[in-house]
Amino acid sequence: MKVVQILPELDEGGVERHVLWLANGLEERGHGVTVVSAGGRLEAELTGAEHVRLPVHLKNPATAAWAAARIARLAVKRNIQVLHAHSRVPAWIAWWASRISGVPWVVTCHAFYSKNAGIIPYRRARTVICVSEAVRDYFADLLPGADLRVIYNGLPPSGHRWTRPNEARLLFIGRLTPLKGLDTALEALARVAGDWRLDVAGDGPQMEELRRTANRLGIADRVTFHGHVDDPELWLSRCSCLLFPSRQEGMGQVLMRAVRMGVPVLASDIPAVRELALSPEGLTPPGDVEAWRSAIARFLENGESVARFDARRIPTIEEMTDALLDVYGEAARRQGVLSCRR
Repeated sequence: MKVVQILPELDEGGVERHVLWLANGLEERGHGVTVVSAGGRLEAELTGAEHVRLPVHLKNPATAAWAAARIARLAVKRNIQVLHAHSRVPAWIAWWASRISGVPWVVTCHAFYSKNAGIIPYRRARTVICVSEAVRDYFADLLPGADLRVIYNGLPPSGHRWTRPNEARLLFIGRLTPLKGLDTALEALARVAGDWRLDVAGDGPQMEELRRTANRLGIADRVTFHGHVDDPELWLSRCSCLLFPSRQEGMGQVLMRAVRMGVPVLASDIPAVRELALSPEGLTPPGDVEAWRSAIARFLENGESVARFDARRIPTIEEMTDALLDVYGEAARRQGVLSCRR
């Protein structure tokens, strides 16, 4: 099977890691993969797939149309059987490229997108892949009649094992945006006694604002902003507990990694998180500073998080690839293109 994966960029992030692992997994099975993006630091980690750099991250109709024409020509020339888009601008581009080339396309919804014109292409996709039941339920109302499939993002084997440190070393990993809820965690931590430390791994547009918040709260000497880190699981292996205070998530990859490694987690009570939890008890309301203060204080007192998660729900890369190959095969067959699964 020959597939094109289209995503905005290949910088560090959950979507980017997902596409990287998927592309490498498909290549290992002998399938042909072309990744189209605007580039980024993860390009070097593509083990076999070809990377084509195009401005598929720009919200400009003329640029998107030009990129779609380029991808359509590539698809015809290389006998591509399926186009797979990730995110909204790539969805527009894949839709247009499909109309030009006749190659079927599918799209993955990694998050909850706004109810606006940006999701128009999703109604035209052969299949809409949702990374959680929560995402599927959200899009079921927006895309009536669409072929919605839930396929959790898979994870590769971990190269690290978690061991409980002797000190209270809390950890946040993620892009620094309002939806990630780090502001709530900082406000809560300012009210927590004890000799704790917080490592913040990740960057984003809220970085300086969150630094100022830590200063204002008088905890700047206990909070370290590390920026982007190359090996999130190394940080997970050394922490006491992962803080996952997100206000909204499609299905947090960092949470999945922590659960798979057995790292204690304090997490928000949001739909996607509930899918991995054995019960909603122990999850913390997002944005509720007092609830987060209480949850963190309890953890520091007894060394355990209240929430329990089911690691068995997290697929391997191989299991995820199997499910996606089934989707690709259906799309190709319905379009009249011969495909095979290995």
